[in-house]
Amino acid sequence: MSFNILVIDSDPAVQQLLAHNLGQAGYSVQCHGDGAAAQGALHGELPEAVLLEWDLPGQSGLSLIRQWRTTARTCELPILMLSVRSAEQDKVLALESGADDYICKPFGPRETIARLHAVLRRRRPSAMPGTLQVAGLRLDPHTLSVTAGDRQLNLGRVEFRLLNYLMHHPGRVHSRAQLLDQVWGNHVYLDERTVDAHVGRLRSALQPSGMHDAIQTVRGSGYRFHAQC
Repeated sequence: MSFNILVIDSDPAVQQLLAHNLGQAGYSVQCHGDGAAAQGALHGELPEAVLLEWDLPGQSGLSLIRQWRTTARTCELPILMLSVRSAEQDKVLALESGADDYICKPFGPRETIARLHAVLRRRRPSAMPGTLQVAGLRLDPHTLSVTAGDRQLNLGRVEFRLLNYLMHHPGRVHSRAQLLDQVWGNHVYLDERTVDAHVGRLRSALQPSGMHDAIQTVRGSGYRFHAQC
């Protein structure tokens, strides 16, 4: 069985390039050129992943991501954003909006396929650990929820993935570069200060539970999760 990949890009040359190379890699590829066609393509069986251009005619790729992430059926759909925008703030905006990876144009087909494989490995349910509970803090990766007692905490998608990773490696110190690879994904090129910003947001989200101090800074090394159970 070959997995279906949905390519949404307004440039026919990019569609042809991706269709050829993904096909050579064993995928079945469906291509469309605008947001309306992308929406229609998702009405049937969901693809394994979507490669989505930012600057689509009509509804932008960024708008589509935000819409899909708030819909139960598509909230976990793996999405790789394609864009000519190379500024760090654009990459951060796309990733914070729900993209699993960000690929700048022009791109190499081999790198794109490698990134697709990395995203699929991270997002497959078979690789997803079960519910974890530490010192009254309960994280459920299947419902993307974090609760402390009866209180549900309001975490963003990146903060959830960051907490999920840290809680499953308690006590271990992770450098900022390691966290970028594990939480944002291999080949995502962001300033390491991005990690600091999201750690700050994670601590703020954990404040009502009293667990904010469990996210510890190890000077000169990185961060770790440590809580008394």
